[in-house]
Amino acid sequence: MAFAIKAEIRDVRAKTFTFVAQKTMYGGKHVAQGDMIFLFASENQGGQGLIARGVVTAAEPVAKKRGIARQTPLVTLSIKRTALALQPLGRRELRPLTDWKDGRPGTELNFKLYRQATNKIIGLSDQAAAFLASFFRS
Repeated sequence: MAFAIKAEIRDVRAKTFTFVAQKTMYGGKHVAQGDMIFLFASENQGGQGLIARGVVTAAEPVAKKRGIARQTPLVTLSIKRTALALQPLGRRELRPLTDWKDGRPGTELNFKLYRQATNKIIGLSDQAAAFLASFFRS
């Protein structure tokens, strides 16, 4: 399974990235070492959307706090960049895709990444992963 992370990314050209205690949604808690991951620089923190593809070099779940009934799973990740995006893909490009049941990979991305403004790690369908892969050289 492939994943995506939307987070604050200050150096979009970095060769490695570390993200501490990131929120997970839509299967994102299953991210593991060796998984492919697409990196989105959060527009909420001045980013531009899709910037890179990488491989997860370490994934460590964050322990839940005692006494709190409902907690979103958090994960700390290390990622090695394998490619830079060749064209933009972010909130602006995905905004028109709002028919949540149309089955299009861009709509899945808009729903999972931008329906809620929070930064997060998400799981991707095979179709969404293939769509994102088209933004990179093979």
